[in-house]
Amino acid sequence: MNQQILETQLQDLALGGLRYFESVGSTNDEAANWIKADCPDLALVITNEQNAGRGRGGRKWFSPAGSALAFSLVLRAEDQINLLLKYQNTARLNGLGALAVCGALQAKFGLPARIKWPNDVLIADQKVAGVLAEAHWLGSELTAVVLGIGVNVSPASVPADDWDTLNPHPFPATCVETALGRPVDRWELLHALLAELLKWRKRLSEQVFLQAWEANLALREQWVQVIDPGMVSSTKTGRILALGEDGSLRLQSESGEVMDLRAGEIHPSDPPLGGFRLRPVDRPEK
Repeated sequence: MNQQILETQLQDLALGGLRYFESVGSTNDEAANWIKADCPDLALVITNEQNAGRGRGGRKWFSPAGSALAFSLVLRAEDQINLLLKYQNTARLNGLGALAVCGALQAKFGLPARIKWPNDVLIADQKVAGVLAEAHWLGSELTAVVLGIGVNVSPASVPADDWDTLNPHPFPATCVETALGRPVDRWELLHALLAELLKWRKRLSEQVFLQAWEANLALREQWVQVIDPGMVSSTKTGRILALGEDGSLRLQSESGEVMDLRAGEIHPSDPPLGGFRLRPVDRPEK
């Protein structure tokens, strides 16, 4: 693959620009450098190999050569900037990336992909993709958001330590080819994913976007623990109800308290002993 071939394959998509690399540390960092040079809206940075990528909470995300999709898309449209400023977080933008991955895997391959709030995509409770939205400021002005997306495509992209039997991960990594049982063309998947992303970007501020995100939410109506990595003592347990308008996760505790959480790591939890009945949660009409 090279930049010219990739540009041809993506020419029917309304991208603002494209930079292809055989190998980089982080596509989000390359996108940030391009922003400093005043790149256009929907500028795409993509690499064949990523050796210093990162996920939420500073986690490392490696993409060995030829094994994954690793790319970043720059969002500079005024409505996306205003949406981030309105809610003071990147939750809806993380949801945009996750919904695009989910939709592409469902539509192109019929895979039962679901979104683990706030920014992961699962297939059969195994992580296949992650999203990281990063805001970029020039002084006090928000100038762009970089939406970084990584998708494990072939088995070489799956970290070996995710299957540690002594310390099992609740959502171990998998890849598209393992879930599908056959080889996958990465660039065809990229095209499908970007098409989904561009489709939902136009409706990012609408109720239908939130409804689609909710409809694809993993673990909905199941009991979970949500651990805030910034506050070790802050663990909330409840049943997943829905999403808030700002993309927060709405839980209902055993006592019936409804909580909107804006950060945290989800872990499965056993339901409480005894009976429990959900209270209806009102959502304002739009």
